[in-house]
Amino acid sequence: MRLSEKLVFGNSCKCPVKLKNLRLVAGADVSYSKKTDTCYAAIVVFDVSSEEIIEKRTSVQKSKYPYIPGLLSFREAPPLIAAFSRLKNDPDLLVFDAQGIAHPRRFGLASHLGYLYDKPSIGCAKSLLIGEYNPPGTKRGDWSYIRHKEETIGMAFRSKSGCKPIHLSPGHLMDMEWIRGFFKRLKGKYRLPDITRLAHILSNAVRTEYESAVKK
Repeated sequence: MRLSEKLVFGNSCKCPVKLKNLRLVAGADVSYSKKTDTCYAAIVVFDVSSEEIIEKRTSVQKSKYPYIPGLLSFREAPPLIAAFSRLKNDPDLLVFDAQGIAHPRRFGLASHLGYLYDKPSIGCAKSLLIGEYNPPGTKRGDWSYIRHKEETIGMAFRSKSGCKPIHLSPGHLMDMEWIRGFFKRLKGKYRLPDITRLAHILSNAVRTEYESAVKK
């Protein structure tokens, strides 16, 4: 059986965590150096009720898997697993700067690790990997479905009025309605939600610090 067939998502699946009960959300991202094949993973855990960061964890690993488009999970999952193992808090939701089922194999990084940890997970990507959609309205909260081969695989969501949409897709234990409600609820000044934006900033900071130290 393909791993993608083991995922639980879609309108028939209701996220096991109710929005009103949601507390801890982990944002995750990985940056890497193509010159050295070193990956820099970062996880930022937010308390959504207080809108405060309560924990940050990072990991640095040299990848044993080559760079192959569409198979980035095999490069990025190991350092993220190492970072997750260092968490003191247990997040209710995982949000990745990556794809969920909006992936050629319907098994992007958000699906990969959501399934591994058996937690609700969402892919929140800056760019569209596959599929197509009608442009959503220009106001914050406007959205439209992303479709591929007659299948709904995600949504283009206007996170900030007048900015390009972000691309959201279920990872595991997730449905579209829940995703839409969650992202409408988020507050932020930028196109990217702070949950993944700050994880992205942290992963790049770790990379810069690490590579600067190596050069000395």
